[in-house]
Amino acid sequence: MDAACDIDGFGPLPLVRPASVAELGDTVRRAAAQEQAVYPVGGRTLLGLGTTPTRAGIAVDGRGLDQIIDFPARDMTVTVQAGITIARLQALLAPENLRLPIDVPRTVEATLGGVLAANVSGPRRLGYGTLRDYVIGISAVNDDGREFKAGGRVVKNVAGYDLCKLLVGSLGTLGIITQATLKLRPLAEENALLAIGGAAAAVPELLDRVHGSRTRPVCVELLNQAAAAAIFAQAQTPCPAAPWLLLVGYEGNADAVNWQVQQLVLELGPGRSLEARVGSTAGPLWQALVGWQAGTEAMFSLKATLLSSGVADFCRAAEAGLQVKAHAASGIVWGHGAAPESVDRARATLEAWRKAAARHHGSVVVARCPAPWKTSLDVWGPPRPDAALMGRVKAQFDPRGLFNPGRFVV
Repeated sequence: MDAACDIDGFGPLPLVRPASVAELGDTVRRAAAQEQAVYPVGGRTLLGLGTTPTRAGIAVDGRGLDQIIDFPARDMTVTVQAGITIARLQALLAPENLRLPIDVPRTVEATLGGVLAANVSGPRRLGYGTLRDYVIGISAVNDDGREFKAGGRVVKNVAGYDLCKLLVGSLGTLGIITQATLKLRPLAEENALLAIGGAAAAVPELLDRVHGSRTRPVCVELLNQAAAAAIFAQAQTPCPAAPWLLLVGYEGNADAVNWQVQQLVLELGPGRSLEARVGSTAGPLWQALVGWQAGTEAMFSLKATLLSSGVADFCRAAEAGLQVKAHAASGIVWGHGAAPESVDRARATLEAWRKAAARHHGSVVVARCPAPWKTSLDVWGPPRPDAALMGRVKAQFDPRGLFNPGRFVV
């Protein structure tokens, strides 16, 4: 086990790996007494997200908290500690024909706590929602080293404040998540992906047809040629030759999936460049769609959030030099590219994305870039209207600024 780690070149930070919640509480109390910051880490798949730390302190590796607390499969819920990896969690659920239907890249490394803290989601968020829809109970350690809890282990539990939604996406700034109770879904009996090619000018009409379809896709992914080539190469399958590609995914029982595939083909009409993959032939492409989002450490990655009605226009304006992939019906657009030769070029690209996103009431964050650039790039963007409220929440949960200082917008 490593004795230290760094975050964006800040460090080395001494690394502590508690084996229990009690040990974690002791670690936090010692750090507070010594006026050290506490930086939660897990599988380290998302350490590139956020700005550079601002205070000396310790890194706390949560992977020692990886126990299965309760798994009443008939209730379709599970309670586990936050250090469990997503791969191990899904392997636990699969024999009971269950799953957590959230797309997470690098599942062998990614921990539940890290995924919750970053509110990770992927292509299937259209059909299944995000982690906030599945967390019904949560526990975390506060800046006094005490564990606090919210929610419960049953789906209809509504007691107390909804701290579950508050902690999901907080990037470890409000406390260290130790345990979660999750709602589950059955494994899909069948799945399919339709690849529909078209020119840039045809994308808005194509999206309108899919949105207005009688079918109910679980994902609608829009890819430019560069992103499509990378994803199909990762899936080791030939890539359709088209400037833009729409991947429409279905999951459910076999009859429903087959009907939806046939129905969408009928609704789109003849003359389309279209390929359908069903069952095992679709599997590698699903995996590549999810895995692409992780990118590589060497990449410059941007994430835009905007009105879904503006996705087609935004993607055409923002694609220059980048692999672009959008959760088209959810209004989320990712861009990956090799790091530009200078921070000035990166800033110009970022400003172009923000200008294009603003036309559709959107915002853009830098998901990944070389660490030295974070001192001159506005990673999180202009202050949001709710920034003051977020600051007050932070002050209530962590008045000493112990957790992840400098990493998030508060």
